[in-house]
Amino acid sequence: MLQGKEILLGVTGGIAAYKSVLLLRELTKEGANVHVIMTKSAQNFVAPLTFQTLSGNPVTTEIFTLFASSKIGHISLADRADLLVIAPATANIIGKIANGIADDFLTTMVMATRVPVLFAPAMNTNMWASPVVQANITRLKSMGYHFMDPAEGELACGTTGRGKLADVDEIVEDIKTLLYPKDLAGEKILVTAGPTEEAIDPARCITNRSSGKMGYNLAMVARRRGAEVILISGPSCLPVPCGLPTIHCTTALEMQQIINEHLEEATMVIMAAAVADFRPAETSKTKIKRLGTHCLDLEPNPDILAGIGKVKGDRFLVGFAAETDDLIDNAQEKMKRKNLDMIVANDVTACGAGFCCDTNIIKIIERDGSVHDFPQMSKEKVAEVILDHVVAGRKKMKKES
Repeated sequence: MLQGKEILLGVTGGIAAYKSVLLLRELTKEGANVHVIMTKSAQNFVAPLTFQTLSGNPVTTEIFTLFASSKIGHISLADRADLLVIAPATANIIGKIANGIADDFLTTMVMATRVPVLFAPAMNTNMWASPVVQANITRLKSMGYHFMDPAEGELACGTTGRGKLADVDEIVEDIKTLLYPKDLAGEKILVTAGPTEEAIDPARCITNRSSGKMGYNLAMVARRRGAEVILISGPSCLPVPCGLPTIHCTTALEMQQIINEHLEEATMVIMAAAVADFRPAETSKTKIKRLGTHCLDLEPNPDILAGIGKVKGDRFLVGFAAETDDLIDNAQEKMKRKNLDMIVANDVTACGAGFCCDTNIIKIIERDGSVHDFPQMSKEKVAEVILDHVVAGRKKMKKES
C-alpha cells in the first residue's frame, strides 16, 4: 500500500523521538520514501544522522535549506509529498501550528502543504489534559487536520496516564487509512474471521486450523477504504485491530446469533470464518477419561452462510471455499447452492496458502462464472485484491438493480 508513497516525517523535541526511528523503519519496510524534518529541540534526543542513514535521504533541520538547485526547501518537499505525519507532536508544535506560527522548517512545511497532516501527540499527562492544548487540537481538527489519541501508561517523567506516543503499528495503520481511496464509503460490512470451537468436554473441543488472519486483514483493509466494519471473530490469538469494533464468540451457534443481530443494518457480508460443520450431540460436563474406546456422536451445525443467502436481498455476499481437491468445481457448486455474489477459493494443501500462514494463493469466482487467478501474496495484499473485486461487483449489482 505504501510502495512508492512520498511521506514527510516531522520529529519534534520529546523523549518519544526515539520511537520515530522505529516508525521510519516500518514506513520504509512498507516501500515508502520518507523525508525527515527535525526541529532544533528534536536533535537533542536523536541525531539527524540516524534518520538519514535509515531513510537514505538528507534530513532537513534548517528553514533555509534548498533542494534541486534553487527550489525553496519547504515548497519542494510539500509539492512531492503524499502525507505529512508529525510524531511525536509536542504541545509546543501543536500550539504553534494552531495559531499560525511558522518559525522553523516544520511549521512552515505544514503551512505550505495541501496533503493530509497527521499528528501523533506525546506529552506529559497534565499537559495533554490542559484546556489550552485541547482547544488547540479542537481548532486544528476543525481545519481538517488529523489526530491520534496518545496511549496510556507510564511516562518518562514518572507519572502514569494518557500521554505516551501511540504504538508504531497504530500510527502506520492510520497513515494507510488516510492514503487509501474511500471506495467503500457508505457501506456497512460484517466480516467474520477465525475458527469456531465446539466443546466435547471442559478440556477438549472440535475446531480447525484457521488463525483468523484472512478475516482480520479484510476487516482492516475495508475500514481503510471507508467502510463501517464490524468484525465477528471466533477464538484467535491475533490482537484486536485498534479502533475496529470486534465481537468475539466461540461456537457456530453464537456466531450465527451475533450475525443475525447485525444483519439487518449490513450492506455486505464477507464470511471468512471457518465455521465448524459439526458439533458433539452431547457435551460432557466432566472430563472424559481415557478408558477403552469412546464413540463421539456429531450433529450438524447450522449453515450460516446458506442462511444469509436465503435472506440476502440486495446485500453483497462473499464466501470462502477452502478445498483440498476439485477446487473450481467445489467452489462454483458452493457459490450457487448458497446464493453468493462471489467466492474466494484456495487449496489449503498448497505451500504458502491456507491456514496459519501469512500468505495465501486464491482464485476469485464471480457470479457470472468468471475465474480470476492470483499468485502467492501476503494476506493483506489478498484482502486488497478481494475488496477490489467486491467494489466492482457492488457497482455492477447497483447498475443491474
